[in-house]
Amino acid sequence: MFSGCYTALMTPFKDDYEVDYEGLSNLVEFQIAGGVSGILAVGTTGESPTLNWEEHNEVIRVVVEKCKGGCQSIAGTGSNNTRETMESTEHAVHVGADAALLVDPYYNGPSSLEIRREYVAPVANKFPQMQIIPYVIPGRTGAQLLPEDLAILNNQFANMSTVKEATGNIENMKRTRECCGNDFTILSGDDDKTFTMMTDPAIKASGVISVASNLAPKAVHDMTTFLQEGNQAEAEKVRDALKPLFGIVTVKTQEDTPYGIVPCRARNPLGTKTLMAILGMPVGICRQPLGKMTKKGIDVVLGVGRTVWKNNPEILKPVADLFGVDIEARLNDESILAGLTYGEY
Repeated sequence: MFSGCYTALMTPFKDDYEVDYEGLSNLVEFQIAGGVSGILAVGTTGESPTLNWEEHNEVIRVVVEKCKGGCQSIAGTGSNNTRETMESTEHAVHVGADAALLVDPYYNGPSSLEIRREYVAPVANKFPQMQIIPYVIPGRTGAQLLPEDLAILNNQFANMSTVKEATGNIENMKRTRECCGNDFTILSGDDDKTFTMMTDPAIKASGVISVASNLAPKAVHDMTTFLQEGNQAEAEKVRDALKPLFGIVTVKTQEDTPYGIVPCRARNPLGTKTLMAILGMPVGICRQPLGKMTKKGIDVVLGVGRTVWKNNPEILKPVADLFGVDIEARLNDESILAGLTYGEY
C-alpha cells in the first residue's frame, strides 16, 4: 500500500553537468528527515530524459540504498521502449527498490490497449515481486493508459494496484476509482490537486508523488497525514501555506524579443530547482536542453520564496536547519541570481 507523501526527487548536477552523487545523498537525507513516505528516483522531475542508462541506474542504486530503513523507494524505470524498461526494472529489482514507476510511452504514442498489452503487462508479469505503478501524464507523453485498461491490469496482476494520476482531469480520476474499486491506490501527480483528490469521495486518493516536497518535505507530509486522519481544517492551513510553491512547478511569462512579445514557459523541474539553488540546497543546474530562467521568470520564483519565508517561515525552516543556510540573506542576495538567469530573453 502506498500512501502519504512521496518526493519526485531532483537529480543534482555539477557545473560540468555531471551527476553530483554527494549532493544526491544529501537531498535524500533531507527528505527522510522530513518524514516522507518514500522517494522516487529518476522521474521526470529528476530529469530522466537527459540521463544515460548507466547514470539512470546508478542514481536509482544510490537512492534505494539511502532509503533503506528510512522510507520506501520507487525507481523510475519507464521509457518509450519496452526492452529498455525491462532492463531498468530488472536493475531496480536487483538493488531492492520497493516499486517501479512506468511513465506512459512518449512520442511514439501507443494506444491505451497497446500500453497495457505491450508495455505494462509484460513488465508486471516478468517481475511479480516488484510493485508496478503506471504514471499517466498525457500532457507530457501524448499517450494515456485509460482507467478501463488500468482495471484490467489490476485484475490480472497482484503487483499492479497503484497509479500516479497526472491527467489533471477530475472525471478521469473518478472513472479510475469506479473501474478499479476501493482497494486500488490513486496517487496524485499534481501538487495543486492533491487536496481535492484526497478529499473527493469519488476519487479517494491516498497521497501524492510531489515536486514541492523537494523544498518542503515535512509540510507536504503533514498535509497528507492530516488528510488521512480526517483533519481537513489543519490540512487546509498547510495547503494554503504551500500554495505559492505549487505555483512554480510551471512558470509562464511574456517576453520581449526584437520581433515582438512571445510566451515563455519554464516547465518542471526548472522553477523549483532554481528556488532550491537560491536557498542553498545542493541541486546545481539543470542538464541541457533545460537551461536557465528569464529575468521575469526568476523574479516570479524569487517572489514566491520571499512570500513563503515571510508568511510561513516554518515551511522552509528545515532547509535552513539541515543545510546550514541563512534563507533571509540568500533571498536578498542578488549575486546568487547571476548564474541562474539568462537576464534578457
